Amino acid sequence: MANKLVRGSLIIFIGNIIFRLGGYIYRFLMAILLGPTAYGILGITLPFQGIFQTLSAGGLPPAIAKYVAEYEAIDEKDMARQTIYTALKIMIFLGLFFGVLMIFVVAPYLAYNYLQKPAALIPLQIVGLITPFSVIVGAFRGAFQGVYKMEYIVYTRAVEQLCMILFATAFVLIGLSTIGALWGTVLGYSLSVVAAVYIFKFHMGKYIPKASDDFVFTRRDELKLATTLVKFSIPVIITAIAEMLIYNICTIVMGKFLTFNDIGFFAAADPISRLPLIISISIATTILPASSEAFKLKDISSLQKYVSEAYKLSLLFVVPMCVGLALFATPTLALLYFKNPAYIAGASALAILSIGMTFYSIFAISTSIIQGIGNPRIPMYILVGGAIVTGALSWVMVPIMGIAGGSLATSIACLLMMIPCVYFVFRLTKTKAPTMSIVKIIVASLIMGVVAFFIPKSTLWLFPGIVVCMVVYFFSLILVKFFQKDDIESLRDFSNNLGPLSKIINKLLNFVERLEFRD
Repeated sequence: MANKLVRGSLIIFIGNIIFRLGGYIYRFLMAILLGPTAYGILGITLPFQGIFQTLSAGGLPPAIAKYVAEYEAIDEKDMARQTIYTALKIMIFLGLFFGVLMIFVVAPYLAYNYLQKPAALIPLQIVGLITPFSVIVGAFRGAFQGVYKMEYIVYTRAVEQLCMILFATAFVLIGLSTIGALWGTVLGYSLSVVAAVYIFKFHMGKYIPKASDDFVFTRRDELKLATTLVKFSIPVIITAIAEMLIYNICTIVMGKFLTFNDIGFFAAADPISRLPLIISISIATTILPASSEAFKLKDISSLQKYVSEAYKLSLLFVVPMCVGLALFATPTLALLYFKNPAYIAGASALAILSIGMTFYSIFAISTSIIQGIGNPRIPMYILVGGAIVTGALSWVMVPIMGIAGGSLATSIACLLMMIPCVYFVFRLTKTKAPTMSIVKIIVASLIMGVVAFFIPKSTLWLFPGIVVCMVVYFFSLILVKFFQKDDIESLRDFSNNLGPLSKIINKLLNFVERLEFRD
């Protein structure tokens, strides 16, 4: 099972790199090709796209992953397959319903009443066309997650990102502006559905075979299964919507008070601040079915090990990344958006959001663990509270502080959500918090931050600064004696799956071992 967690996290980590990198390339190209104002129009549509995709999914992908993993654990493959089909039926209906609702009702209201920006009407209506495709591919990804075939999630994401980038760029270049960018998204999601269906049909048979000849599943049985899925998914979808609001409610508020230009600056900084989430969400995605299976089998020792290692592994990388992004916000934006220096205006938002993402990374892992052990309502309540706090703070801070106000509101909410969620994880799993390891990571990151503070904040010094920070952080971890023998062995086993990188990693581990455990 430990290998499942490590392997799954590695694959999802690679997938999240592709997803984040693809998302950045998409946003970078759109920012450069459209300019701040048109990019601001695109930026105001993205929160509503995410919210309606989440509504249409009905909270079912995590439910699929949970119940498929549980049925696979007790070798009930017929029920695992039926879970996917039943959930897919529900999701197709929801996707079509919310797509139509967005096109004919919500988009006109937002454009003419709330935002009072008619230029946003057609882009918002196109969001309704994206919704059904994103929902269907989400169902299949839930199935892939449930049987730990994380690479299939990566494949569908790769198709989605590649096609979206290519088509959006082409449409913008021929003069379709923001509308062209969104049509590229429609095509990206539709082709990812084709890829997901192909993978499920031709490559999932060995994991979820066709129904047995003696398998009988009546309409009443399907209704009962649908009820079970919906009961689990209701708190999950509320959680997901609240999560979307945590990310995006400040942008929605900005749409009310600020110009498209300001929103464009914020939209340029926002995805960069989320880069550290590549690591934490990779772990969170994998730990949900792993913790669910361990809890189902009453393997408490494995569950506790997963919890402790998930926090340690995430914080080991996330904390220094967030500190580095905050300190190097201006040169990072200057380098990434070198074609349009105006985007440097988003530096304050990037610095503040980067710190907030540290808190959110811990919260994301905690949420997956709590959902995996069958308590989805806890993160739901916390997230709803966080969304309310974010909205209230944004409404006050955005008119006064602009995009920095929205960033600060989001970061404060992330901190307030993290604290109770972590408390419930350790209480419910009866796991002892890896306090000393976390303290050592924070101390090593602070040492790195002090050194980074004195490095010139220019594009010329950005890459040398990154290298210096990595070296300082590595030796700081050795200085505070972070590495334990078990950690060394686990990392060495893990590195054997990384091909050419394994030699470099093993040399570093041997160096650490000589320093840490010499007689």
